[in-house]
Amino acid sequence: MLLALGCAPQDSSTATDTNASSAANQTPAECAQGKTLKSGALTVATDSPAYDPWFTHNKPSNGKGYESAVAYAVAQQLGFDRSAVTWVKEPFNKSYAPGDKNFDFDINQISITPARAKVVTFSDGYYTAAQALIALKDSPAARATTLADLKGFKLGAQTGTTSLTAIREDIQPSSQPLVFDDTNVAKQALLNHQVDGIVADLPTAFYITAVQIPNSTIVGQFQQQSGSPEQFGMLFGKDNPLVGCVNQALANLKSDGTLDAIEKKWLSQTVNVPVLK
Repeated sequence: MLLALGCAPQDSSTATDTNASSAANQTPAECAQGKTLKSGALTVATDSPAYDPWFTHNKPSNGKGYESAVAYAVAQQLGFDRSAVTWVKEPFNKSYAPGDKNFDFDINQISITPARAKVVTFSDGYYTAAQALIALKDSPAARATTLADLKGFKLGAQTGTTSLTAIREDIQPSSQPLVFDDTNVAKQALLNHQVDGIVADLPTAFYITAVQIPNSTIVGQFQQQSGSPEQFGMLFGKDNPLVGCVNQALANLKSDGTLDAIEKKWLSQTVNVPVLK
């Protein structure tokens, strides 16, 4: 999901460790027994369309793309083989609304934020990402080297994302940012010169500039100034008992190098991208 995928400052206190104490002496698979929406199955949600590099060919079930691969790695830890994983569609903005969920967890570049954690529960972070600004190569915005340089430009982000917050609070442009319903509208706005730049997480920015808008460039990357590094978390209904099991699974995948290997395979390298301060 392009432009503003929702990166936000991560506070470890917002990644709720539900049922951690009861799960401590169990394997993730033992922990997960009887805690999924459907017995013997794991229901995973994401938005549609599902974009590269997080998913490939708009098909979350193929195991390709960073988040698809992570979801199946977690599923395996929880004792579910690929045939036991079912994917459902969940719009990004709807995912973090309060209320019952029709999935066990949603994986969709959703940033862990204190505000969202009041009504849903997040896993520990599975990916830490910087924000990135994308502009057309011939735009004056492409020559910016600091966040202050961007204040005079018209910027845009997707509604409901923390990249929109990053524009407002970290860049603080002189004019209000444009807010878009989805990625395609935002990309077209950039091409039509309705905005000078759009904000996305860094891996998505690599994909946009390399594949979707070849005449665009990554102006630079930046971290939001408040809080800790931005992290994406799997999203659950509030106080879902499966969260502790998933946190165990993620801890295993981090310690054995699986998450690093998945990141190396599916996400672009972040070297040689200027840092905007």
